[in-house]
Amino acid sequence: MRFMMMYRPDRPATAACQPSPEHMAEMGRFIDQMIKEGHLLATEGLHPMAAGARVRRSGATMTVTDGPYIEAKEVIGGFAMIQAKSKDEAIALAKRFLAVAGDGETEIRPVFEPTDFSPEVLPPEEVARDRVRRDEMQKRAAAH
Repeated sequence: MRFMMMYRPDRPATAACQPSPEHMAEMGRFIDQMIKEGHLLATEGLHPMAAGARVRRSGATMTVTDGPYIEAKEVIGGFAMIQAKSKDEAIALAKRFLAVAGDGETEIRPVFEPTDFSPEVLPPEEVARDRVRRDEMQKRAAAH
């Protein structure tokens, strides 16, 4: 199963700060280990909210709000897409991550797989098309 992990540091202001070289090295070793174990599919840290924007649709109206967002209580500092056998294993991996990342929380959410849907909702030809799309995304990402 694939899971999306979203990290929220306890102090969102720290998301704007550069980590120490030692912390980056420790995180690099952790990432290398997760790749070797076959768990890590993708991971990235995110720039501070001030560098981002929110795009909201309500009916026919689109609204764009530049960051930072006054109403934001929780800030996502980074994410990882992982492969785990179960939710319990994903939780164990999140605990390992937090031991390296520091104080904060990691939300874990299962990712929909084509097999989660009945053939009436997602016919076999759409499942095949999904595989082609995923392969194309991986090729394009590798080319960059």
